Amino acid sequence: MKEPSDVVTDAWVRLIRAQREAVGRIEDDLKTAGFPCLSWYDVLLHLKRRPDGRSSPREIEDAVLFEQYNLSRLLDRMEADRLVRRIPYPGDKRRQWVEITEEGRALQRRMWGIYGPAINRVIGEKLTETEAEQLANLLLKLMEPKKD
Repeated sequence: MKEPSDVVTDAWVRLIRAQREAVGRIEDDLKTAGFPCLSWYDVLLHLKRRPDGRSSPREIEDAVLFEQYNLSRLLDRMEADRLVRRIPYPGDKRRQWVEITEEGRALQRRMWGIYGPAINRVIGEKLTETEAEQLANLLLKLMEPKKD
């Protein structure tokens, strides 16, 4: 196995630090405004974008941006706050749907009022549109599976 060059290692370190810094700043803004963390927003946005406002827990887990080690516990808290509701899956008692509520839709819209401007402050004010596009393309390249 080939060792990474110093440049490649620096890129890796900066990628991880930049991600941690950007997410931390946005999480701080949400917390200061009295909102829950980004993983809540992520789940609500996923559900809102579904045609019927519902999804299986597995689909949620596959779609969210932020790592959620215990989705079941997160959904329990969101259900207790009446942001989502669980609905039995027809014909299979072991499965369920998770559906966004009107309260969940309203919270997602209010959170975007903080989240959107925070994304702009963290990225949009520091990069030109061309640089942001280049960064997005480079990151997409890193996400592509390795070609043999």
